Amino acid sequence: MGLLSIIRKIKRKEKEMRILMVGLDNSGKTTIVLKINGEDTSVISPTLGFNIKTIKYQKYSLNIWDVGGQKTIRSYWRNYFEQTDGLIWVVDSSDVRRLDDCRAELHNLLKEEVHHLVSNADRASLLVFANKQDIQGALKPAEIAKVLDLAAMEKSRHWQIVGCSAFTGDGLLQGFDWLVQDIASRIYVLD
Repeated sequence: MGLLSIIRKIKRKEKEMRILMVGLDNSGKTTIVLKINGEDTSVISPTLGFNIKTIKYQKYSLNIWDVGGQKTIRSYWRNYFEQTDGLIWVVDSSDVRRLDDCRAELHNLLKEEVHHLVSNADRASLLVFANKQDIQGALKPAEIAKVLDLAAMEKSRHWQIVGCSAFTGDGLLQGFDWLVQDIASRIYVLD
């Protein structure tokens, strides 16, 4: 029995999920993590490097890796992929000027994931949060999906896009509910 098999068995027993949260800088990643955990979101500074937050959600323990989105950090995103069950890509839906950059970074990241997979079944579930829906002029989730070219993804990829506001909390539970259920249906098959 290999080390990965042992880790998977331990993870199954503990009902643990590893979530990687990434996106361009200022998209609202840290605010989402704090809001879903019921913490104060009034003062947030840019994430330099990463934060790890463990959250009890339903009957699972989510280890969320909130990784900074500055240009200088993006090349390191691929280093966080190992043993990732779910990927949350956060988009600032009001920052129309950077959506092309956002699409390119997402597709590069998904290509990198392939290098870390044992099989396609190990592919992380992808939740796209179309954040900042509370800001006037923000693109709707369907428009973000089109800009990010989500329909062109491989059919084996489980993905969902959810409009949200990290500021108000709208849409966050809907997104996390989908992500947790999708991961659970792949990992905890005997539940």
